[in-house]
Amino acid sequence: MAQSAPPPFDPSHPPVLEGFSPSAFQHREEGFRGKFLRKTRENPLVPIGCLGTAGALTYGLICFKRGKNRQSQIMMRARILAQGFTIAALIVGVVVTAMKAEK
Repeated sequence: MAQSAPPPFDPSHPPVLEGFSPSAFQHREEGFRGKFLRKTRENPLVPIGCLGTAGALTYGLICFKRGKNRQSQIMMRARILAQGFTIAALIVGVVVTAMKAEK
């Protein structure tokens, strides 16, 4: 006998996911400031890397405008290093969060 196909998704009944219970009481509205502070506490290296990137870029552009080509090049290289630091911090944060979720 042929197997019947599973019924199509019914939007009136959400799927049951293990470890997840949709409830209006569990979800609280979180503003930009609250979310920013929570994320900064979870992974403080990302905002530090972003500030370093922005600082190196700004100072490099100022040096470029003033005609300090050598200093401008050094700051653009520093910007790239700061961007790499930020990406590494993001990856580490994702891995740590994933490991916490497994426990």
